[in-house]
Amino acid sequence: MPKPDNPVESGSEEQLRSEVERLTRLLDEHKRGLHATASHSGRPSGKTIFGLFVLCVAILAAAFALGYIPRQRRELQLVAEAGAQKESLPEVSVASAVRAPANGTLVLPGNIQAVTEAPILARAEGFVKTRYVDIGDRVATGQLLAEVEAPDLDQQVRQAQASVQQVQADLERASAALEQGKANESLAQVTASRWDNLARRGVVSRQENDQYQAQYQAQAANVRALDRAVAAGRASLSAAQANVARLTDMQGYLKVRAPFAGVVTQRNVDVGALVNNGSTLLFRIAQTNLLRTYLNVPQSSASDVRVGQAALLSTTELPDRKFRGTVTRTANALDPATRTLLAEVQVANPDGKLLPGMYVQVDLNLPSQDPPLLIPGDTLVLRPEGTMVAVLDANNVVHFQRIAVGRDLGSRIEVLSGLVEQQRVIVNPNDSVQEGVQVRPLSPGAARR
Repeated sequence: MPKPDNPVESGSEEQLRSEVERLTRLLDEHKRGLHATASHSGRPSGKTIFGLFVLCVAILAAAFALGYIPRQRRELQLVAEAGAQKESLPEVSVASAVRAPANGTLVLPGNIQAVTEAPILARAEGFVKTRYVDIGDRVATGQLLAEVEAPDLDQQVRQAQASVQQVQADLERASAALEQGKANESLAQVTASRWDNLARRGVVSRQENDQYQAQYQAQAANVRALDRAVAAGRASLSAAQANVARLTDMQGYLKVRAPFAGVVTQRNVDVGALVNNGSTLLFRIAQTNLLRTYLNVPQSSASDVRVGQAALLSTTELPDRKFRGTVTRTANALDPATRTLLAEVQVANPDGKLLPGMYVQVDLNLPSQDPPLLIPGDTLVLRPEGTMVAVLDANNVVHFQRIAVGRDLGSRIEVLSGLVEQQRVIVNPNDSVQEGVQVRPLSPGAARR
């Protein structure tokens, strides 16, 4: 049996051997005494048998202590040495490469806008007579917002109406002259016909016949001229009536009405303010029951965005609420400057919790045909050879593997190639992590503890 290295253990074993030898000698002496007694008396006493039994037990205990205890101590020492060697290995935090979900999420920032927003400008010049709404008021389609007073326009309307009456009178005179011209033409035609018959029979001279024929032609030309004058009068009447209608419509614009239902987001005038035609902004109205958000989708995800696709909107002001929206349209072309696809997401806003101009995060649920692997972002090692990660084999030996990365998702990175699913990678590798070094892996939580 090999001797233990510890001097204390060696002394204990020597004492145990000496005790075993002493007990063996005593046992031999008892046996000889037992034989001697048996030869005299023929049968050993009970006290002698009990002494032999105790002596045998003592010998067996000493032999057990001499053989088992040192062996147990050596095994414990080997376990302690193995544990110390294991404790001396560098500790590293590891994570596994996992497959991204089949329905990946793409979160993009956006600004909420009203689906319809229009400035309300003055169409007629004048002064604000009455204002009925203010900022924040909800209005219905066609609701009266303000009234403008325009005395000059009223005068122009009356002048245009007088012009219509004058043109109508001129048209009536032209029509009467036309009727008279037609009567003269008819009389001249009858006279010319009679004189033509008399001239054929030789009753009158040809000169007199030609004179009446010329009078008939003159009356016919006069009728044509009067007919054109009547047509011109009718055209003038139509123009005058159109002018009256235009000015009357302008008078209708003196009552400013809402073009659609919405909220008054801006008011720039008050009672008595002078407004100019087409340049003075009176109000601004936004339709807020339906809002829209424009997104710039990166090129890598542009092909996955479809019209009708669902989206979730969230804002920091309402952290416990998600608003459901829908992709209503896309540009179907990438912006050459940013390589992004412009997409519009509309969201219903019946309770008015969302406001135009809010900053929101839009979460698009994008289906992925081949989802990439995901690893923590702090596992990357940048070297001249490229982007690498430190991976562990089955024996916890470090190997540096070159990978191709995809999108940066913040805390996680997409891996396009270079790793397999569930392969272990070292998180935040330090200087002790070298190629071929054996390490002791820990989970991220255990490493923090």
